Amino acid sequence: MASVTIQTQAGKSSGEAELVETLFGVEPNMAVMHQVVTAQLAAKRAGTHSTKTRSEVSGGGAKPWRQKGTGRSRAGTTRAPGWVGGGIAHGPKPRDYSQKTPKKMIKLALASALSDRAADGNVIVVDKWDFETPKTADAVAALGAIGAEGKVLVVLGDDDANAWKSFRNLTNVHCLHRGELNTFDVLNNDVVVFTEETLPTGVSNAAAASTEEEE
Repeated sequence: MASVTIQTQAGKSSGEAELVETLFGVEPNMAVMHQVVTAQLAAKRAGTHSTKTRSEVSGGGAKPWRQKGTGRSRAGTTRAPGWVGGGIAHGPKPRDYSQKTPKKMIKLALASALSDRAADGNVIVVDKWDFETPKTADAVAALGAIGAEGKVLVVLGDDDANAWKSFRNLTNVHCLHRGELNTFDVLNNDVVVFTEETLPTGVSNAAAASTEEEE
């Protein structure tokens, strides 16, 4: 089982954390990750786009000219798709873009993404975030101390309000609650930073959070 050094906010070593093999040591499945990310992006689409057909465009009730004798082609309405101001043929209508994705596939995609980051040494574990007050400068210093460079995904817990407010103004940092950890955000960032509390242990973070609330 692989392990990673636990760092303090100042960048000093404070022990070792074991990375669960089923989450951080699997062979990345590119096809599954692609399918899950595609489904995630599809679910974000509002699907509220709409165009009017010839029956929905106002006007056009009268026949433009008589059927025969004018030398022009027959026409029954000025709201046909071929006319300026007419309806749209085969245009988009409101629809639901969400896709059904099996839970096992979602779990495998997340494990593949985390394993890919872990294999490159881009999974960092901090013992805890100790921000007395929300301060962006302290957040920048903390990231520099722990060696988090590029686009950074910071996974936070319920008690990390000051950390959330400290990181949120940084354009290269994306904060996420541990119960919202997903494949797209892991792949969309170069480094993933956990605390000891938010580091996945094999049980889903959402389930662990709900268990804590019940206790």
